[in-house]
Amino acid sequence: MQSILVLNKNYINGEWTEGKSNRTYDILNPYDRSVVASVRLATKEQLEETFEIAKQAQKEWAKATVEERREVLHKAAHYLNENREEIVNTIVRETGGTLLKANVEHHLTLEFLEEAIKYADEIYKVREVPGSPEKLNHIHRLPLGVISSISPFNFPMNLSMRTIAPAIALGNSVVHKPDIQVGLSGGSIIAKAFEYAGLPKGVLNVVLTDIDEIGDGMLTNPNLNLISFTGSTPVGRHIGAIAGQNLKRVALELGGNSPFVVLSDADVDAAVNAAIFGKFIHQGQICMIINRIIVHQDKYDEFVEKFVARAASLPYGDPSDPKTVIGPLVNERQLEKALQYIEDAKAEGATVALEGQRVGNVLTPFVFTDVDNSSRLAQTELFAPIATIIKAQTDSEAIEIANDTTYGLSSSIFTSDLVRGEELSLLIDSGMTHINDQTVNDAPNIPFGGNKASGLGRFGNPWVVEEFTVTKWVSIQTKVRHFPF
Repeated sequence: MQSILVLNKNYINGEWTEGKSNRTYDILNPYDRSVVASVRLATKEQLEETFEIAKQAQKEWAKATVEERREVLHKAAHYLNENREEIVNTIVRETGGTLLKANVEHHLTLEFLEEAIKYADEIYKVREVPGSPEKLNHIHRLPLGVISSISPFNFPMNLSMRTIAPAIALGNSVVHKPDIQVGLSGGSIIAKAFEYAGLPKGVLNVVLTDIDEIGDGMLTNPNLNLISFTGSTPVGRHIGAIAGQNLKRVALELGGNSPFVVLSDADVDAAVNAAIFGKFIHQGQICMIINRIIVHQDKYDEFVEKFVARAASLPYGDPSDPKTVIGPLVNERQLEKALQYIEDAKAEGATVALEGQRVGNVLTPFVFTDVDNSSRLAQTELFAPIATIIKAQTDSEAIEIANDTTYGLSSSIFTSDLVRGEELSLLIDSGMTHINDQTVNDAPNIPFGGNKASGLGRFGNPWVVEEFTVTKWVSIQTKVRHFPF
C-alpha cells in the first residue's frame, strides 16, 4: 500500500488532489495524541465541482456491464486482502480501536464488498406484470444517480463500504465524506482500493474536509439523489429536514439505546459473557452497543456480581497490544462527555458498583446499578465504557423498560425458552433483536436498520437494492387503443 503521506489527500475524478483550504487538520492517534497524518482540507467549491464530476461519471458508469462492475468489485476486495496487515494497523492508529476490533472491521468491510458482487445484476432486470391482452407492463430497475455518503468515526471503513460498495455495484456514483478524524481508514484506503481496481474516474470521490469548510454542501447539492448517513440522531434529524425540503431520498442509520434483557429463566453465565463483549467492545463507541442491561429480579444479584467481576478484570491500555480490550476514547471531547455522564449519574443517586478511572486517554469500565430507566444515564446514548444495570420485577416489565426509549436500533433477550424469546422479541420496538446473543451484530445479507429515532431505511442484501435504485414502469400498447372521446 502507498505511504499514508500519499493517501492524505482528496480523491477526486481519479486523481489524488490537495485541498484548497488555508486550513489543515491533524489526524491524531487517540491513544497518545501523536499525529498520524496532516490533511489540507477541501473547500466548498471543490465539493461542488466534485458533485458535478460525479454526475457526469455516473452516466457512463450506468452503461457498464454486469461483468465490468463485478470485476471492479473483485479487484477492490483483492487489494484490501493483500494489504490487510497495514490497513488493520491504520485502523488501530486512527480509531483507537483494539487489534481485535480492527480485524473485525476489516473483515466486515470485505463482507459488504463481496456481497455487493452478488447483486450487481439487479439493475436493468425487467419484470413483467400482468395487464390487459393489448398492453404489456414492464417494471425496470435503474441506477439512482449520485449518492452523497457521510460516515462516522467509530467503524469508519466498513460503515463507509456499506454505502460505497452497493452504490457502485448498482451503477451509481458516490461523493463520500468520512469523518475527518479517521479520513484514511474511512475514505482514502477505500479510494485506493477502487483506484487499484480500475474504477472509472469520477465514480467514487472521497473528500477530506469538515463542516466549517463545506456547511451543508453534502446535503443540498442539486446533483445528489440520495443522502446516506451514519451518525447521531440530532444530525440525522437535520439531514432529514433538509432532504425533505429538497425531496431527496435518505438512508439514515442513527443513534441507539440498545436494551439487553435478562429474563427470569436465563443462563446468567452465558448472559454475562455476552454482555461483557456487547458493552465494552471498542470502549462502547458503537451505535448498537448495549446501553441498558435490564435484569429480572430473580437473576439480578447473581448477574451484577459476575458482571462487575468480569468488567474489573478487562485489560486496558495501548490498543496495538493484542491483549488490550479497553483502548482510548476517540478524542478529548468524548472523554470529557463520558466523565460528565459519570458525575451526573452519581449526583442522581445511581449506585457505583465498579469505579473506573481515567488513565491517560483511556477510561476503564464503570458499572452503575439500581439505575432508574427514566434517568439521564439510562436515556442517553453513552458511547463510552459505562454500563447501566436496571432491575425488573417481571419479564413483562423488562420488555416495557426495554421499549421505554426514543431509540429503536438493536436489542437482545436472554432466555432458555427460545419460542417465547422470539415471541417477546417481536414486542420490542427495534429494527433488530438477538436472542441469547449481545446487541452488536451485523452482516451484509440482513435488513440492518432501526425504528423510531434510530433511523430510516435498511442496509443489506436485498433491501439496499431498493434503497439505491429507482423503479420505473414502462407500458407497451400492442394494439391500437380506442378512447371514449
